[in-house]
This record gives sequence, structure tokens and C-alpha cells, in this order.
Amino acid sequence: MRRIDDSTGGAENNLDESVSLLQQITPLARQVNCLDIDRIAEVCVENIPRMVGVKFASLYILDETNNILHLCKHNHSYLINKIVSLNQNPPSPMVMAVRCRELILVGDIDTHSKPVIKKSQRAFADNYETKNCAIAPLVCQSRIVGVLNLADKTDGNFDATDIALIELLSQLVGASIGNVKLFEKMQRQASTDGLTGLVNYRSFYEILEKELWRSRRYGGRISLLMVDVDNLKKINDTYGHRAGDRVIREISKRIKSCIRQIDTAARYGGDEFAVILPNTDLKDAKIVAERMVRAVAARPTSWNRRPIHLSVSVGLGEYDADMNPEDVTGRSDEALYKAKQAGKNMVRVFDGASEQ
Repeated sequence: MRRIDDSTGGAENNLDESVSLLQQITPLARQVNCLDIDRIAEVCVENIPRMVGVKFASLYILDETNNILHLCKHNHSYLINKIVSLNQNPPSPMVMAVRCRELILVGDIDTHSKPVIKKSQRAFADNYETKNCAIAPLVCQSRIVGVLNLADKTDGNFDATDIALIELLSQLVGASIGNVKLFEKMQRQASTDGLTGLVNYRSFYEILEKELWRSRRYGGRISLLMVDVDNLKKINDTYGHRAGDRVIREISKRIKSCIRQIDTAARYGGDEFAVILPNTDLKDAKIVAERMVRAVAARPTSWNRRPIHLSVSVGLGEYDADMNPEDVTGRSDEALYKAKQAGKNMVRVFDGASEQ
């Protein structure tokens, strides 16, 4: 990692300094070499400041999708930014560090010139006792994963040993955060359907079992919707399977738009979805199901500029905690079958011994 530096001082490290640096780094490297982001963050704001001799530290994690840095942990006793957009203009020092992918090391922030850091870009500058800081972009395999900020060097400006320490620490922390992100991505891929992004069949049953257990412990009932895409075989035969995939993706989005964050939508099979509604009675579940049917049928999707009309059939039921997952899905599936038989694009309810 290159650095932008107009601070003073710092002779080259001799052999003794290198050994001392290695002795400091080794135990910390073991601590951050994990898949626990909270543990990594704790090291960043508690251990690293002591090693470098600074008073304050803050760790931000990059959300690549939204191009935003989110505050993960800090040891400041006052307000700091919780979210930093990388699109801001003029850019803050933190954004500058990310854009140039270089350590910005500042001896005096008021006179810093490479790059120039204006007063307007430092919203909380008056909270610090000194004018020095280090802003280290965290990199893993050439990708920015976050930023580590260190401020208020207590014994003068950063020297050569501090610089080497910060650069090495930022590499270790960046690699660890990158590993966490990769692990989380693999977990999401293992639990979600690749086509729709919804929960997959296996994860659906795991969540359903947890919700039934929660109902047994705390009370309440669960409603379950089984949703089937109408006429998907005909769509595949007429337009091709790629068009069928588009239909499934579009319907999954409309299903997701009709439910709450606490609800779970899953791709149950090729053309079938399942939706878990915790703490929802039959009356409210039917309202959700009917809203879902209307949302799917509200407008067609298109394939090669040709409209494809969409509809779904829904079967649902309300269940108590004493039932097992297979009985829950089986009964809602029976109601779904009745909806298909009755003409599709409608809702049917499993109500005890009979379906409505």
C-alpha cells in the first residue's frame, strides 16, 4: 500500500525495530484471524490504538451494493458519522482514502496539502485534541472492504515505525474482513435460490421449524401460504424456458413486495413458492394472499416485446405449534390444489376438516 504523507520524521527501521514490530503484530494477527466481525472490530478500536499510541479509532465497513461506508465500531465519546457515502462531493478524507486506495497520514490537518483537506470536509474536527490522524483503506485481494481511522496521536506525529505498523495492521484487518464477507456470501448462496434470491427449499423448512418452536414457547399461531405460478408449462412451451425464468423472477419480486420483513418467502419448487407469516391469523393471512394474487395479475411482463400475462393460485392455512412442518405444508398444499381446480388466479383456505 502506498501512502500520502506530509508528516515529519522517521528513520528506517533497523533489525531490532523489525523484531519488536513482529512481536507486537503476532498476537494481534491471531486475534483478527477469525470469522467474527465483532471480534475484529473490537481489536481495531481497543488493541490497535494502544499499539499505535492514538486515542481514537473507528472502523467502517464498505457496502459495495450501495457504495456506502457503515460505522461498525468506534471508541469515541461523542457523535461521529454512522454512514458515509462514497459519492459525496467534496469528498471527506475517508472517501479520499478509499478513492485513491492509499493510506492518508496527516501530521497537521490544517496545513495538509496532499490532498488538501478543507475545514468543510471535517464535520467533527473540533472534537480532537491534536491535528494528526491516519486514514487507512482496508483492502482484500485488490478490493476495498472498509476503512480504519486513527486519530489523536498522543506522543507527537506518526514516525516510521508507526507507519509500518499501521500499514501492516490494515493489511491484516482487510484480509480478515474480506474473509468474513466471503464466508457470509457463501452462507447466503447456500440458503437462497439462485434464480429468485428467495430462501431455498432446505432453508424454508429450517425457518418453519424455528417458527413452530417459537410458537410452542411463546404462544401464537402461524399462517402458511403455498403459491403456484399458473400456466408456467404453457409459457415455457410458447416462449421458451428463459422466458419462464423471467416469469418466476418477476412473480417472486411481487410476492416479496406483499409481505413484511418478519415474513419469509421461499422458492419451494420449480413453479411453487411458500410464504411463512408468523403471528398472523387466518383473516389477515387471507388479506395478504388476496393482495398477492392482485399484485401478480396487475400487469404483464414481457419477452421479446411480447406481453406475458401473469397469475398465481394460493392455498393457505393457520396452524398451531403442535403441528409438524410436513402437515403444515401439506394442508396448505391441499388448499392450493383446490384453488387450481376452481379456475386458478384465486385463493383457497384450509380450515380444519375442509377447504373454503
